[in-house]
Amino acid sequence: MIRRICSSLLLLWMLGFLWFAVFLPRPAGGEKTDAVVVLTGSGGRIDRGLEVLSSKLAPRMLVSGVDREVTARQFAAQYHIPRARMSCCITLGYESVDTRSNAREAAQWIAKNGFTSVRLVTSDWHIRRAAFDLSQVAPPGLTVVEDAVSTRPSFKVLFLEYHKLLARLVQRVTGS
Repeated sequence: MIRRICSSLLLLWMLGFLWFAVFLPRPAGGEKTDAVVVLTGSGGRIDRGLEVLSSKLAPRMLVSGVDREVTARQFAAQYHIPRARMSCCITLGYESVDTRSNAREAAQWIAKNGFTSVRLVTSDWHIRRAAFDLSQVAPPGLTVVEDAVSTRPSFKVLFLEYHKLLARLVQRVTGS
């Protein structure tokens, strides 16, 4: 009996990992939102957020997890952002250091600005956990459009991220 239960759990874990690794989320379509939230980290994320702004899919952007050493002027210079766009439309968030604090920082910015929909931009392997964490702290009724930046993650990255997501789900279920 115990052997069957363990075998079933192992099979479930393996199938879950296979699903997680093979069916990575894709970039979102052309749905408009009130704002875009970009989580810093691997390449392409900020560029995707700026593309969303330029395409007028969202008028405002929060970049969450910016290093405290980076000034708005440096950020604008690195990404070739005109001063007017930087001052009207882009907020740099310096308060977060991980995915959970990204979610808290984003949720506070969303609530402060009264947004009802956001486009969440992060890597394809990271977006499920990021969206889950945001859903736990976001204002009620917030619509989140998951906009994954396509990457080529290593087995190690997928393995670790799958287990981080499982841990979050278990924490949610157990209330710890």
